[in-house]
Formats: sequence, structure tokens, C-alpha cells
Amino acid sequence: MGVKHCVITSVDRDDLKDGGSIIWAETLQAIRRESPITTLETLIPDFKGQWDNLYRVLEERPEVVSHNMETVKRLTRQVRIQAKYDRSLEALKRISEFGLRTKTGIMLGLGETEEDIFEAMDDLVANGVHILTLGQYLQPTRNHHPVVDWIHPDTFAMYKEVGLEKGLKYVESGPLVRSSYHAEKHLFPIEGIA
Repeated sequence: MGVKHCVITSVDRDDLKDGGSIIWAETLQAIRRESPITTLETLIPDFKGQWDNLYRVLEERPEVVSHNMETVKRLTRQVRIQAKYDRSLEALKRISEFGLRTKTGIMLGLGETEEDIFEAMDDLVANGVHILTLGQYLQPTRNHHPVVDWIHPDTFAMYKEVGLEKGLKYVESGPLVRSSYHAEKHLFPIEGIA
């Protein structure tokens, strides 16, 4: 198909002992066999803190490894029922320490404050995250968390500037941004990352 850059994601497979990490690794291997020129980004779960499963994916060395925080620390319990803020940070830290380009995404409009966002950015920088995407939360169904705020494009622009000032290497920030937005642009050189 001539795909230059591919973003791969999946549903969480917490029902499997390996968290789905074996199929992740096999999928990356298969793509590399069929299309060695294709660069890869994996948008992975935190594997419930079972780090051997995380490392199984990291050993395949995708060009970008993403795990989304989704929201700020204060709202994590409300928004991400099974996820844990600190466990997600630990996953991101381990990805970065493995020497891979590390990425995460946060949705805005869930009721977070400016201070919440700045705290999240500080946490991300402290844990080695290189790339951050910020986008407007949209309520998928009436059973999901409601939209609390509609964030103005100027506010998204300000968050981009602040994120870069705080030490993030790249920030995509805007109402229509999603975690894979302009994903191919996230392959820029980062010191210490092959």
C-alpha cells in the first residue's frame, strides 16, 4: 500500500494474561517484514502495570510509543474508571527510559483548570515525555462524562506555548486535535533517540 507512517491502536485486552502484548509484538514484526520503510507509532495501554508486557512491545522499537493520559490528575478517577494517573506516568517514564520517542494525549473540556493542565505538563516533562497532544473532549454517548467547557482556540495556542516552555519537545494543541493528529510530524530528531 506504500504507507509511510502507520499508527496502530487497539482496545485494552485486560482479559488476557499478556494484556495483548504478544499480538502487539507480532503485529509490529509483520509490518516490518512486509513494509520495512513504514515507520510505526503504537498507541498502547498501560498493561495494568505488568511491565514485562510493556517491554515486549518496546523491544520491537516502534519509532513512537504513545500512551494517553486522557485527563489531568484531579479528574482521572471520574474520567478513567480503571486507569490510574501514576501508573500511566510510570508507563510513560519506562517508555522514555527505554530510549524511545514518548507521546501522550490529554482531552480538554472535562472540567480541568489551567493549574491542573500545568501540573500535568510538569508531570509529563518530569517523566520523560517528548510529545503532547491536546484536543477538545467530545461526549461520545449520554452515558459518558459530559462536556463541561468548550476551549477557545486561543487557549489551546497558549497551552502549546506553555508546554514547549516547560520542556516538551512537540505539542499539538487545538480543538480538533486527536492523539494521531499529524502523527508523521512526530518523527523529528530527539537527542538520545534513534
